[in-house]
Amino acid sequence: MSDILLSPFHLGGLGLPNRIVMAPMTRTRASADGVPKPVVAQYYAQRASAGLIVTECTEISEQARGIYCAPGVHTAPQVAAWEAVVAAVHGAGGRIYQQLWHAGRTGHSAIRGGALPVAPSAIAARAKARTPQGPQDLEVPRALGTAEVAGVVEDFRRAARNAREAGFDGVELHAANGYLVDEFLQDGSNQRADRYGGSVLNRCRFAIEVMEALADVWGAQRTGIKISPSTRNNDMMDSDPLATFGTLMRELSRLNVGYVHAMEPSEVDLKTGSVILRDPTRALRRMFSGAMITNVGYALESGNAVIAAGTADLVSFGKPFISNPDLPARFAAGAPLAPGDFTTFYGADERGYTTYPPLA
Repeated sequence: MSDILLSPFHLGGLGLPNRIVMAPMTRTRASADGVPKPVVAQYYAQRASAGLIVTECTEISEQARGIYCAPGVHTAPQVAAWEAVVAAVHGAGGRIYQQLWHAGRTGHSAIRGGALPVAPSAIAARAKARTPQGPQDLEVPRALGTAEVAGVVEDFRRAARNAREAGFDGVELHAANGYLVDEFLQDGSNQRADRYGGSVLNRCRFAIEVMEALADVWGAQRTGIKISPSTRNNDMMDSDPLATFGTLMRELSRLNVGYVHAMEPSEVDLKTGSVILRDPTRALRRMFSGAMITNVGYALESGNAVIAAGTADLVSFGKPFISNPDLPARFAAGAPLAPGDFTTFYGADERGYTTYPPLA
């Protein structure tokens, strides 16, 4: 099979030299107040040969905080630090989108100045939060009032403007993995009785309003959205994921959104016995008119195969990019991939971050 992964692609008017996307991955190399450290620019620039880089999840506001030492894009020092990151990536010939994120109920008062996290409904997730004191059980969140939701949409709009000011090539909405947008979408976490809850269209309303705000800033074609219809991360559950995410896909098509970044179920997800979409990218593609990016567990051959089959247009890779900064070159050469050191996936310095060498 030809290496179609290495062929060019046009995404929202942006020319990509290949179809290999660097997936967003939390690496906790920001300061306690969310300012990316200088080493972050080097990290992303090392990986500029990806067709597209999507940054780690980036907090849109103080309320959005959810991971200790994750970066934000809502203060002047944060935006200035991202400007340096984007300049480094562009200087190395790369393209980079910023992933915009609100942690929702997965936040914890220990990193939020004592304030409870917010969510669509006051339902705690059976999961752990990363705090300076170590992992802690997630708390019962405070349900957002109807009038408050518009303010969160505006936080996303301001963050999108900040990303544009920093020089990014586009933005991706993090609507996956049990964070705020995903919590509104799925009925296991959304039990509201207002215009943002109940029917499938009502549960999709928040995500659509946020995407409309991002498109107002960027134009619809330079916006994307990441979804996880089949993952049980952070205790997520939906009674009819095909109906929920199918409705979302049709609404995203109406908005002419540039791409959908869909996560496939992991082996753990497949063993839960819960209601999931076993092949979400394939199931949802026919409902969406834009580009499809697929993610989770792909290698060179399987990535080529999923594009050749017409199921996806691009494939995103996470962990392989951590220890193989020049992943496209390794694929092109048929070279073995270097293993990663999980003990340094989350950290505070350059070890296991910028210390993996390129292919000799």
